[in-house]
Amino acid sequence: MSVLVTGAAGFIGMHVCLALLKAGAEVIGVDDMNAYYTPRLKEARLARLNARKGFTFMAGDIADRQAMEHIGRAHGASVSSVVHLAAQAGVRHSLADPFAYVQSNLVGHMVILELCRHHLPALTHLVYASSSSVYGGNEKVPFAVGDPVECPVSLYAATKRCDELLSQSYASLYGIPQTGLRFFTVYGPWGRPDMAYWRFAAAIRRNRPIRLYNQGRMRRDFTYVDDIVEGVLQALARPPTSLPVPHRLYNLGHADPVELRTFVRLLEAALGQSARIELAPMQPGDVETTMADIEATRRDLDWQPRTDLATGLDRFVAWFDAEAALTASVDADPA
Repeated sequence: MSVLVTGAAGFIGMHVCLALLKAGAEVIGVDDMNAYYTPRLKEARLARLNARKGFTFMAGDIADRQAMEHIGRAHGASVSSVVHLAAQAGVRHSLADPFAYVQSNLVGHMVILELCRHHLPALTHLVYASSSSVYGGNEKVPFAVGDPVECPVSLYAATKRCDELLSQSYASLYGIPQTGLRFFTVYGPWGRPDMAYWRFAAAIRRNRPIRLYNQGRMRRDFTYVDDIVEGVLQALARPPTSLPVPHRLYNLGHADPVELRTFVRLLEAALGQSARIELAPMQPGDVETTMADIEATRRDLDWQPRTDLATGLDRFVAWFDAEAALTASVDADPA
């Protein structure tokens, strides 16, 4: 049997695929290789996966019903579980291109649910990516899964919360076992160039200024990608079969938020360079603090984040410099 992974050429997707392959799983990876950021980075990730035994790549847009049905007809009988990570990411970009989020995050999630329902007869579990953004402007910290999530402050957050509700509905109606994982500020090697840690590293290396919003007082629950991957695999191995409705939600976060100014100091240490800092006000769609309550995740998934921020940034910078030809071309890309 095999695992279907959507967003396989993405940041978290590549790492999840590598971990599954290392564990001996057969992996079918799906990605549309879109140009939200340069496809060169996605192609480099995909090349790492294509070099591994047991990996099969299928190009396709998750919001394209015919493309996903084709994948279902070709491979559906062998798929025992799905890790659905493909989505249009980025809080601020949702203000500029809202329809991309509706198409990928809402239509795409529904297409995956219908794929599971109609074309994957051996399916035992669907694990999908949600986001800490669903907590919106919640002032209570840490954020717990049972907290109110009715007031998203960005379209991206609204789409991810809608995905959770769609999954709850399909679990109730059709008994499809599902687990949604709310990721908190994931960082690490092979990451996304629109994320702050990548943009800051590129700017510091090139002696350009970096901008800290909310005067640098933002606090984020930075979570290293290897810890996230371990959480995904732990969840995947534990389908919620004993619940009245087989659908669960968990936080995956470090549970130790760091102020942006402290984050920059640690990044400066990893780079061995000082940053030129510009302070700016809060941006629309942002929240001041994120912090995960992971008590239920520890209890049910036997999961605990193990990588401190300084270590994680050291690993990111080592990769960033080792892949200088790639990272410089991504930074120089006007798209």
